[in-house]
Amino acid sequence: MDLIRSLVMAGLLVSVVGCRTDNTTAAQAPQAREPIRIQLNGSNPSASEGVLDRAEGPLRFTVGYGRNGIACEGTTFQEGVTPLGTFQVNAILSDDRFEMDPSLVEQSGKSEEELRESLFTNMNSIDFKGDGETGEYGIGYISLAPVPATEQPFRFNTYDGVFRWYSFAIHGTNDESRIGQAVTGGCINTGRLTMGALLDTVELGDEVVISSDSPCLP
Repeated sequence: MDLIRSLVMAGLLVSVVGCRTDNTTAAQAPQAREPIRIQLNGSNPSASEGVLDRAEGPLRFTVGYGRNGIACEGTTFQEGVTPLGTFQVNAILSDDRFEMDPSLVEQSGKSEEELRESLFTNMNSIDFKGDGETGEYGIGYISLAPVPATEQPFRFNTYDGVFRWYSFAIHGTNDESRIGQAVTGGCINTGRLTMGALLDTVELGDEVVISSDSPCLP
């Protein structure tokens, strides 16, 4: 009887240890977020599109790009030219969301609270085309920094009396007819619904990969 009792207890002990081992190995590391992928079409801008992976399924969306063409990966940003390559989100700006890489906040010379309060509003108040229309960034602005880092001309400064910041970005528009055209100052533009989905999904540090099968400017 003592032998039987000992064997039963040993079996229970093995079972308990086995369950504990299974529990400790069940936890998995979080999966890496998929990059947003944007494919530009140099001969047919209306065919340029992006893909955002989401839990409910991928979102495909049309984009516009720079009026002066497409630049090769690793180049310095030029007005009207959209660069190719891998980028990392370093700021997310809208009327109700403000996230920015701390190094950019420091570079601005202002506090995070000051930037949160007025930066996107200031940026979106500028009439870049001189046609009396403002709101050219639509409902949001997602800034992109090249990976690996290359020297870029972006600065915080005052434009037409307004403190602002400019960079390479995905942003909205105040004119949805511009989406799917090569008409921007170099940024990627997209529609209100898409921009809303991006603002709800994108996080600082997310990757964006911009590619094209078309010739690019060196």
